[in-house]
Amino acid sequence: MRLDFVSMAAAGAGASAAPWFPPLRHWRTTTTATIKPAAKVPASGSTAARPSVPSPTESRNGSRSGRFEMKSEVQPVVQRGDGSVALSDAECASLKDYFDMSVEMIRSNDCGPPRWFSPLECGPPSNNSPLLLYLPGIDGTGLGLFLHHQRLGKIFETWCLHVPIMDRTPFKELVKLVERTVRLGNYYSPDRPIYLVGESIGGCLALAVAAHNPDIDLILILSNPATSFNKSQLQALTPFVEIMPKQLHLIIPYILSSMTGISLNMMAATMEKGLPLQQTVGELSQDVVALTSYLSVLADVLPGETLLWKFQMLRSGATYTNSRLHAVKAQTLILSSGKDQLLPSHEESERLLHILPKCEIRKFDNSEHALFLEDNIDLVTVIKGASFYRRSRFLDYVSDYLPPSPSEFRKLQDSCRWIEVATSPVMLSTLEDGNIALGLSGIPSNGPVLFIGYHMLLGFEVVPFISRFWSERNMVVRGIAHPMLFKRLRDGNLPDISTFDAVRIMGAVPVSATNFYKLLSSKSHVLLYPGGVREALHRKGEEYKLFWPERSEFVRMAARFGATIVPFGVVGEDDFGEVVFDYDDQMKIPFLKADIEKRREEAVMLREEAGVKGQRQSA
Repeated sequence: MRLDFVSMAAAGAGASAAPWFPPLRHWRTTTTATIKPAAKVPASGSTAARPSVPSPTESRNGSRSGRFEMKSEVQPVVQRGDGSVALSDAECASLKDYFDMSVEMIRSNDCGPPRWFSPLECGPPSNNSPLLLYLPGIDGTGLGLFLHHQRLGKIFETWCLHVPIMDRTPFKELVKLVERTVRLGNYYSPDRPIYLVGESIGGCLALAVAAHNPDIDLILILSNPATSFNKSQLQALTPFVEIMPKQLHLIIPYILSSMTGISLNMMAATMEKGLPLQQTVGELSQDVVALTSYLSVLADVLPGETLLWKFQMLRSGATYTNSRLHAVKAQTLILSSGKDQLLPSHEESERLLHILPKCEIRKFDNSEHALFLEDNIDLVTVIKGASFYRRSRFLDYVSDYLPPSPSEFRKLQDSCRWIEVATSPVMLSTLEDGNIALGLSGIPSNGPVLFIGYHMLLGFEVVPFISRFWSERNMVVRGIAHPMLFKRLRDGNLPDISTFDAVRIMGAVPVSATNFYKLLSSKSHVLLYPGGVREALHRKGEEYKLFWPERSEFVRMAARFGATIVPFGVVGEDDFGEVVFDYDDQMKIPFLKADIEKRREEAVMLREEAGVKGQRQSA
């Protein structure tokens, strides 16, 4: 391995603060970097030139950032058939690597002050990438996103906060440090959002900063935030540590490790690889050695006084943040673990959902407290599925879209494989010479292409349609979907919005003339069902019946961009299934009628049934 150095400025430091933090050592296995010294940050009121602080507007590939120039290979990307670019599957980091790096940072026995660093694993981000600030949990190493660095680095300018284990900076001072960085980033890129990814007490830190800066475009991603500390088991552990003999302080890191579930996650990740028995045993042995070394070093450098300080900061941070939740206006995504033994995370996420005005939840029922260190959690996938990735003040479903990586597609395909098994779809296409071919070889490779079709019952035909285009033609087909899949007018009885994360990952956009225009202008392959939800939820005797608007405006729009219109038909599903209890029957039953009317009030209504003309078409 190679030892590299990264030096980063104390963002916006004033005259009373050290303008530069000392270099932070960081292990890197494949990248060769040339370090350039950065200029000092001028004191408050100085007229000196802008400091060479890396910002989202500057590329790592150049020297403008004042940090380093990358000379290694760039991680490959996947070029889709429609010209879009998908994130590739990055080289897999492991928990063993995480423990090795954590041991190196902890052994430094650094007393502070807190500082920012940018992981070399992140590599060069894409142009116009927003700034992401990671705020760590109680460990303070700043390596909590270690398993996600490579993928995050392709779409974000990633900075991580390192709080040395012996540091005694109060919570309020940490808030000021992050605030200075946020304001500096907003000053240089006012039209771009800033992401605050907070874990445990880092979640409290993110919320406090958002409360102080309601006018800055912040996006909060909070993993098991410690705002519920007063209800946690850690609250009961504090007096226990106070009376515990110093000789027994060595066991506390082992207790906390078992409660976070890190050791179980490490073993599970190794077992899931499916390696031969001898190789599996060998890797498990290496994992155990790495974990033992990490906990041993942690126990040596973590005296009882430091633990008590950490617990006191948790308590003060939670109290400080809870008193300011009413001022938080930022868009917020809360990730909660169902098996969190340190904090009541599920309960707390529901509480915050009803307090914060722009809040969504993603629940991971089988996950432990250290959510970002679990092998089956991909933060980039979560962000994309929740439609939380944007490069400007407002989300653009077309230009901000990131196609799925091969591994993301495989996971989504596996989750819907039962549909393929149940329907065994066969797809035919017409070649330019008029012959019919098995498969999709007759579909134009270059866009814009507009697919126009009709729904079968419940619209199950969409799944194999999208999947086959991806696997056979390497194309992303952007579906025009009902707004219900993207937002709710109010909470109620409709399925949780997270149910449709897979639909958004695969490129669906809410139906609107603007989105349709942007898709065609970007030469995309677009899927449109003019009959919409009404066609998918057809009633008895309405098999193969079209419910299209009398004026099909999509033809005019497609002609404007010279799009190739590909009409298609689907047969089979409506033949082996029959509706026996439909909408009309349900509306005759009072309690079902009331439930349906409540659901309709929760969703956006696109058009009234009176404006739709039903037509019969034979297959």
